[in-house]
Amino acid sequence: MFTRVVHGWRRLAHGITLGVRAVVVDEAGRVLLLRHSYVAGWHLPGGGVDVGETAEEALARELLEETAVTIAGPVRLHGLLLNTNLAGRDHVAVYVVEHFVAGTPQVPNREIVEVGFFPPDALPEATTGATRRRIAEVRAGDPASSHW
Repeated sequence: MFTRVVHGWRRLAHGITLGVRAVVVDEAGRVLLLRHSYVAGWHLPGGGVDVGETAEEALARELLEETAVTIAGPVRLHGLLLNTNLAGRDHVAVYVVEHFVAGTPQVPNREIVEVGFFPPDALPEATTGATRRRIAEVRAGDPASSHW
């Protein structure tokens, strides 16, 4: 409910929104996922792009804040997807991150309950459908879908 109210207000106040998500892949081929305190399921890390911030700057900030991962090399844009789940005008830039330094996330906290790396063929049962689809696209080398 709270999420819908916030997105409804943002839709009226801001129009189109831009968010970022990261498919972080470690040397063993595992993918970084997290669980939020305010929404069910396992998700790719990421969040909103702030005013005056580039998408890649937002990606670096969100990864560090949520997972203690610091980007340590170039990232690759997988795609820009329309997410119509809440407001109908949200766009998500999905990046692939393979060069990084992993710190120790301070979890649980008020936003993030759990963070972990998982083999793509053994994702947690509660991994969201959109998260599974993005991981599958990246693994197969397929282009990103147009919709989240």
